[in-house]
Amino acid sequence: MNYIIFDDVVRECLKPLTYTRPVCEIRVGIMTIREKWEIYLSSKTSTLTDDYLSEKYPIELSDSMILINGSVCPTAYIAEKVKALKPNQTLVDGDNIIAMYKTKEGFLADDSEASERIEIGTSDYIYIANPWDIFVMNERAIKEDYALITKGRKSAKLSNTNRVICPENIFVEEGAIVECATLNAKDGVIYIGKDAEIMENTVVRGPFAMCEHSTLKLGAKIYGATTLGPYSKVGGELANVVIFGYSNKAHDGFIGNSVIGEWCNIGADTNASNLKNTYEEVRLWSISQNTFVSTGQTFCGTIMADHSKCGINTMFNTGTIVGVSANIFGHGYQRNFVPSFVWGGSTGLKVYDFNKAIEVAQRMYARRGLVFSDVEERILRAVFDLTLRNKHLK
Repeated sequence: MNYIIFDDVVRECLKPLTYTRPVCEIRVGIMTIREKWEIYLSSKTSTLTDDYLSEKYPIELSDSMILINGSVCPTAYIAEKVKALKPNQTLVDGDNIIAMYKTKEGFLADDSEASERIEIGTSDYIYIANPWDIFVMNERAIKEDYALITKGRKSAKLSNTNRVICPENIFVEEGAIVECATLNAKDGVIYIGKDAEIMENTVVRGPFAMCEHSTLKLGAKIYGATTLGPYSKVGGELANVVIFGYSNKAHDGFIGNSVIGEWCNIGADTNASNLKNTYEEVRLWSISQNTFVSTGQTFCGTIMADHSKCGINTMFNTGTIVGVSANIFGHGYQRNFVPSFVWGGSTGLKVYDFNKAIEVAQRMYARRGLVFSDVEERILRAVFDLTLRNKHLK
C-alpha cells in the first residue's frame, strides 16, 4: 500500500514551527510523527503539504493510496484500523479525518463527499493541534516511543562511574558515552540514543530522551519530560522542553515548557520564563489568527522556529513566539511575538537581510559537515515572502 501523510488546516495553527516542515516532521517523544507511522505501518511514506514545501517533501501517487492525517500520532490500534481501510472509506474521529483510502482517480477528482465514514472507536491518541501540545504531550509520547523502540531489545551497559536509579527503565544505544552522571528513571523512562554523550556531573530525571549524536554538557540539569533531538548540544537547565534537532543551548540558563526548532542557537545565560508572576493562564500569539489565544496552560515558555538565534543574557517573556531565522539580542525582556526574519530586540527590530540569513544557514550546515541546498534556500525564501505578505515585517 502507498501511504501519504497529509497536512490539514491544523498546519496553520502550528506556525511558526510548520513554516519549514509538514506537520508529520514535528518531533514529539523520541521520534517524529512520520517516523512513528513508518514503524507501525512497516512502510515508507510520502507527503501532501504546501506547494513550497513539496520539493523537499514530495508526494508519490499510485492507483491505490491511504492518506493519513499528519497531526495524529499512531497507536497500534489506530495503525491496524488504517491498514484495514477499503477503497472509498474514511476513518474519522468525530469531525477529524484520521485517514482515507483513495484511488488516484478519486484523489484527483477530490470525491471526499462520497466516502463511507468509519468511526475510529477511540479518542485515546496524541493529536498535535497547537504548538504547546508538543511539550504537554511529550511525557506520554516518550513512554510510548520508548516501548516501541526498545521492545525485544537489550540495552547497552552503563559505566559503573554513574549513579543510576531504576536502571530497568533506562535504555542505552550502542556507541553512547555516559560517565559520572546521575540518571533517575523512577518517575519516567530514560532513552539515550546512538553515539550520544552525557558528560560528567549531569543530572537527569526521566522521562527523558536524547537522540543520536546529541550531547549533554558538563553539569547540565534536566527535568522531564524533555527531548533532545539529534545532533543537539545542551547545557544549563531544561524542564519539559522539546528540541527538534541540530540546535544548541550549550551554556547555563533556564528554559522550561518550550519547543525549539532545528538549527537554532541559544546564547549563554539565556533564560525563558515559563510562569507568570500572577499565575494566570498563559496566552500565546497565534500567527494564523493574528491575535493572542489561550493555551489552557499555567506553564508555557518559548516556541522558537528553525534557524533562529539569540545573544547572551537574552530574556524571554512567559509565552513567547519566535519565528523563522530571527536574530535576537539586547537587554530587557523580549517581545511576546518576534516575527520571522528580524534582527534586533526589545529596543527595536529591523528586517534581517535575506542573503545574510542564508549565509549564516550555510555556515551552520557546514559546521555539521552538511550542505545547505538550493531547496532549503527556496523554502526560506518562501517563508520570507509570506512574512512580508502578512505584514509581520515593515
